[in-house]
Amino acid sequence: MAHFAEIGIDNTVLRVLVIADKDTCDENGIEREEIGATFCKKLLGGTWVQTSFNRKIRKNFAGVGHLYNKSLDAFISPQPFASWVLNETTCQWSAPTSMPTDGKDYQWDEATTAWVEVT
Repeated sequence: MAHFAEIGIDNTVLRVLVIADKDTCDENGIEREEIGATFCKKLLGGTWVQTSFNRKIRKNFAGVGHLYNKSLDAFISPQPFASWVLNETTCQWSAPTSMPTDGKDYQWDEATTAWVEVT
């Protein structure tokens, strides 16, 4: 099975479809993204980009509300907090400070831009 994300005019993921491998393969049985994208477009219209559940392509699996960044060729989840920074290598968000690794539970407090222990 292959996964394709519909991309809106603002590069937001509108939906993700699972399609049969046969709908992505050429006459030699080789999977080609453009065949799957064309299949999705004929079926539902729109613009489609392949995504990978196991992150083999485009760094992250696409989800509704994620952004497709064409220059990074990656799907990026919404920024969880204003202070968090995008790692352009992994295309994942990171807090400005690392979460403590002392075995306790923490949550991010945006007001103080710090990790706060959950009690």
